[in-house]
Amino acid sequence: MKRLTAWLTGVAGGVAAARIFRRAPASSAPVVVHEPDPAEALRAKLAETKVSQPEAPPDGDPDARRRAVHERGRAAVDEMRGDRTSE
Repeated sequence: MKRLTAWLTGVAGGVAAARIFRRAPASSAPVVVHEPDPAEALRAKLAETKVSQPEAPPDGDPDARRRAVHERGRAAVDEMRGDRTSE
């Protein structure tokens, strides 16, 4: 039994050594893949959104901001309700 265990351990070690030495050597220059930068795509999308949004009232007038927020909310609700009735 001791011989079998020693033999199996030797075979496993040999297989491991063969795998290590059979690996392809690492290339000296890394492969560079040019993919579009997701950050740039998000920046462009954000810039488009900023251009399409109406200008917000000045920060000094909270009542005007509140009215603008409520108007946008009501418009969104009206649009959603309008979409439901057309189905």
